[in-house]
Amino acid sequence: MKYLDEFRDSNTVQKLSVAIGQITRHPWTIMEVCGGQTHSIVRYGLDRLLPPGITLIHGPGCPVCVTPIELIDTACELAKLPDVIFCSFGDMLRVPGTHEDLLKVKAQGGDVRIIYSPLDAVAIARANPSRQIVIFAVGFETTAPAQAMAILQAQQLKLQNFFVLVAHVLVPPAMEALLSSPENRVQGFLAAGHVCTIMGYDMYEPISQKYQVPIVVTGFEPVDILEGVKMVVQQLEDGRSIVENQYARSVHRSGNVEAQKVIDEVFEPSSRHWRGIGTIPNSGLALQPAFSQFDALQHFHDCISQTAVTPSPSSECESGRILQGLMKPSDCAAFGTRCTPDHPLGAPMVSSEGACAAYFRYRPSKVTGP
Repeated sequence: MKYLDEFRDSNTVQKLSVAIGQITRHPWTIMEVCGGQTHSIVRYGLDRLLPPGITLIHGPGCPVCVTPIELIDTACELAKLPDVIFCSFGDMLRVPGTHEDLLKVKAQGGDVRIIYSPLDAVAIARANPSRQIVIFAVGFETTAPAQAMAILQAQQLKLQNFFVLVAHVLVPPAMEALLSSPENRVQGFLAAGHVCTIMGYDMYEPISQKYQVPIVVTGFEPVDILEGVKMVVQQLEDGRSIVENQYARSVHRSGNVEAQKVIDEVFEPSSRHWRGIGTIPNSGLALQPAFSQFDALQHFHDCISQTAVTPSPSSECESGRILQGLMKPSDCAAFGTRCTPDHPLGAPMVSSEGACAAYFRYRPSKVTGP
């Protein structure tokens, strides 16, 4: 493949692709959950190294992509307030809301700042006591501990100008939502290694048993991904459905217990609307009542207009079906023409973990293979 020569384990990748072909007797459809895995697959052409019967489809494993339009609109409303410093990871600035994105708000004079850690926002709050600091808390379970630590630090420092717009989402409920859908195509999962580093993988075992699907915790390098695919295919061919751990160098069954305690102290599960998918019960995090003073939605309730909670998605954007693995980015009629990173119709085209961004960068042609 085009990029494999630059990868030090290219021979191992080739051997793994041959081994997968040798054990494959039936067609199977496997979903990788994580957007980081999607980018590795597309960049290195790993799906094209697989036998014709093995189809990899891309899941909703990009927290930026599934952040709902109404929450982007709310973020833009808050960022426009004259006394607010709005802090966000860089990925969120280009995600389109109903009428605008955070980058446009910044260009129009809003004080929007890119941060690299939630603790950066705490430092900004301490340095600007006369301003109100809002952090856009986006991510899966991976980023939740750092966000929880920032809130605990703000509480310890008795900061009264620090607020959080919570958009954290959880992986297992989303997997269940996909598996229970009448349109479900998934026969096996590659689970996200970084999420499992925090949360472990015992939480996937009831899902695997209930829906009879193999789930393999997988890393992000080409060798990791193909080893994960091989393990899933072997289970499917053997008629087994269990949870296995390919990413043993980082993931343990129980995960990082201390990080989980911090998450549980600050957050509680809540229903969450996923962009393009809909509301999934207990698929998000909300602040525990003891930390409600940091809730941006409560504090700025009177400042948020009705336009911020009335989404109007593009009728052209197929991101919902792409995030559910029902179509590939290149199957969208707007891909690469009316939807580009410079003029995105949906979040998957601008997020660094978005499937559409991966296809645009590495497979700009409409002819993309399997």
